[in-house]
Amino acid sequence: MGDEAAGKPPVVILREETNVTSGTAVQEKLIVAARVFADILRPTYGPRGLDKMLYKTDGNTAITNDGAKIVAELMVKHPAAKMFVAMAESQENACGDGVTGTLLLSAELLIEANRLLQKGLHPLTIVDGYIRANEIAQDMITSLEIPASKELLLDVATTSLTGKGAEGASEKISEMVVEALAIVDGETENISMHKTNTGSLENSKLLLGVAVRRRIILDALPNIIEDARVATINGDIAPRKQIRSSEIEIEDVNKLEAFLDAEDTIRDDLADKLIKSGANVFICSGVVDKGILHRLLRAGHFVAGEFDDSELRNTALATGSRIIEHLADISESDVGVAGRLVSEKKPSTDQVEDIIRLEQCPSPKVVTCEIGGANSMAAEEAIRAIHDSLRATSLAMKSNRLIHGGGATHMSCALAIREAAEHASGRERLAMEAYSRALEIIPSTLAQNAGADALDKILELRAAHRNRSNDVGITATGEVASTGAMEASDCLRSALNSATETCSSMLRIDQVVSARGD
Repeated sequence: MGDEAAGKPPVVILREETNVTSGTAVQEKLIVAARVFADILRPTYGPRGLDKMLYKTDGNTAITNDGAKIVAELMVKHPAAKMFVAMAESQENACGDGVTGTLLLSAELLIEANRLLQKGLHPLTIVDGYIRANEIAQDMITSLEIPASKELLLDVATTSLTGKGAEGASEKISEMVVEALAIVDGETENISMHKTNTGSLENSKLLLGVAVRRRIILDALPNIIEDARVATINGDIAPRKQIRSSEIEIEDVNKLEAFLDAEDTIRDDLADKLIKSGANVFICSGVVDKGILHRLLRAGHFVAGEFDDSELRNTALATGSRIIEHLADISESDVGVAGRLVSEKKPSTDQVEDIIRLEQCPSPKVVTCEIGGANSMAAEEAIRAIHDSLRATSLAMKSNRLIHGGGATHMSCALAIREAAEHASGRERLAMEAYSRALEIIPSTLAQNAGADALDKILELRAAHRNRSNDVGITATGEVASTGAMEASDCLRSALNSATETCSSMLRIDQVVSARGD
């Protein structure tokens, strides 16, 4: 055999530049990715978390401590890190909040797993222990759930705002969030945001209607219309255009006048049809014919055009109007109602600054949060915080199941897992204990960011929960006490499931094959 194989070229399966990593080096690569994410996000967590300034490749700058925003802006290259990005997106889509906590927990689970791997535990043994620990944590969350009330929903909204750009006016904004969700039956997509670019966050308010930045097409249009009756039109307010190209030969001046009179008659008929519908405000997605515009203006009506599809939809839902496709089909039943229309004409600039508001709608299905603040960047961060608060509060409102925040529930779950591990046999108990230690990273980070000694506070918090004080967590000042923080139980459930599944997937990897050689 040796003589026959001598002198023959080796069998090449992979390219020479391909790099294959096996054994413990694979886990080390995963841990590096986990540590990087944890180190980036840990200082942003909790009420004392600090912000990150993100300087993007297009030259724009963003200042935020929102975990989802930070992860979305990072240019991630590492394959394992991309799994963390996917997990963050999943948590954001499912709950709208809790991204930072999920990433911290997942990173800590991998770090704990690495310690067990160095002791000789099989990766699948760790996976089995993690899955069992997650089941115990889910059962513990069920036993700690309490029903939602309006006061507790305010606490949920405030908790989600705490530590973010909108915290300075958290009391006012949390009330606005709960009120808005109550009006639209918890449907967050029916709540829009509008920056006023004036005042401060304390000047924010809830608008029972819509506010749109659109150029007012004629200065002579009325600025205020009380008892507005609104028609929404998907198309142009103009005579129907000819589809075919044609030429008309006119040999007599009288025929030219008759042709022009016929066009005016068409405009008169369309304007009369619109006026007879009973509407005095006309919103369309297309252009407005100048002739029809002046006819409606003489009747004291308001006209606005070039609304995009979402703005037209929101206007229709807020006022109760029905979007029509053809002007000839308009009738009184298609017209919606708003308390009043207010249009603000701003100085002409490169950007559209005019504002059209439809206010005091009697039964709106869409409402608008008008966010104050002269600093545009700060207002953007506040809007991100309010979006998270809306999603978290909506989840709590629909599920009607709340749990205590501030690391309180994490510690209760950690103690339950640790107690169950004492009665477990086999090596899985080591993984269960590691899971319980990983859960404590949440209260530990809260204490650390508040300037307290993390170890002392974790030991104090353990003692409090062993004495059945399930509502005790880490306060904003780093003390162990009742925090008043509340969150939807589904948010923590999703975080634990996502972190457990992601870590289990990573621990099943025993070899990394890189065709790039890195």
